Amino acid sequence: MALLGGTMLLGTTFLAGCQKKAPHKAAVQEVAVVTLHKQNVPMETSLPGRVEAYEQAQIRPQVGGVLVERMFEEGKDVKAGQQLFQIYIAPFQAAYDQARGRLMEAQASAIRAHAQLRRYQSLVGARAVSRQEYDDALATARQADAEVVQSQAAVESAQVNLNYTHVYAPIDGRIGRTLYTAGMLVTANQSDAIAVVTRLDPIYVDVNLAAEDMIRLRRELASGQLERKGSDAAVTVELPDGSLYGHTGQLELSEVTVDPATGTLVLRGVMPNPDKLLLPGMFVHAHIKEGSDPNALLVPQLAVQRTHKAEPYVMVVDKQNHVHLRMVTVGQTIGANWHVLHGLSEGEAVVISGLQKIRAEGTVKPHEADKAELGLE
Repeated sequence: MALLGGTMLLGTTFLAGCQKKAPHKAAVQEVAVVTLHKQNVPMETSLPGRVEAYEQAQIRPQVGGVLVERMFEEGKDVKAGQQLFQIYIAPFQAAYDQARGRLMEAQASAIRAHAQLRRYQSLVGARAVSRQEYDDALATARQADAEVVQSQAAVESAQVNLNYTHVYAPIDGRIGRTLYTAGMLVTANQSDAIAVVTRLDPIYVDVNLAAEDMIRLRRELASGQLERKGSDAAVTVELPDGSLYGHTGQLELSEVTVDPATGTLVLRGVMPNPDKLLLPGMFVHAHIKEGSDPNALLVPQLAVQRTHKAEPYVMVVDKQNHVHLRMVTVGQTIGANWHVLHGLSEGEAVVISGLQKIRAEGTVKPHEADKAELGLE
């Protein structure tokens, strides 16, 4: 019986051991990588900006009255000195004529006063007139001269107001729509402009740039690295539809204040605009060419992650398929890639997919990323 019991116990132990599962070996995570190679990459800074008018004149009447004629076509080009409106002229013409009449009257009084003064000058020495009478004649002559000056000023003022009834364009440009037509009443220095003339060629493109980038651009301009147009940096513009504007302008690095809240300043590019394609208020992208880097390393943007302090890093796979976390310094974005300045070397493999499933110092199964994984299809 003891032998039988021992045999049964041994059989049970054997069966229990057979029922234990063999240890499961964790599957190695498969990841897509990009092997880095040095490239000759054109470098440029791309900045969003707004188009601003080179010159703009908001035209307001300087005298009040009724508009009797509008002398331009909305949306057309006008020249400096071209008449745009005519204000009812009759009351201003009458005021001018009245002022001229008063001037002539004052001039006649002055002639009479000076004639009497000359007579008294010859008589006062002979004591034919008293000294008091001579002094009175002298004062009258001077008073008459003052009245002439005042009347002359009144004539000039009336002439100015008379001229203001003809409303002229102060600059060359394109005139926009207006709500003012013949028969409408306008007032002197009113708040609403009766017309706006905008000069469109050339035209400004204003962009915001970080102060440290501004310093870099100035150094690159001084060293000759920046592409130039004349003495300034060359700038091209990308239109809202994504097409490239066909003219090259120049960047004026002339802003002298930095916004303390954002640490940026405004740069202004001057663009030729002969076809009037760029219009004030339009959103564009300005591109500043900075030469090329013959040894550039580009890493897909989706491979770059950031720490809680916003410091960029990538996951690198070595020859033994081990993963390592690598802190990097990135520069500009070039297409869908980051230009890596420090932290990586040619020939290293950077992980671009499966990043959420791997950890540093782990083992992976890498394969070279195809176009679909790089987002090129």
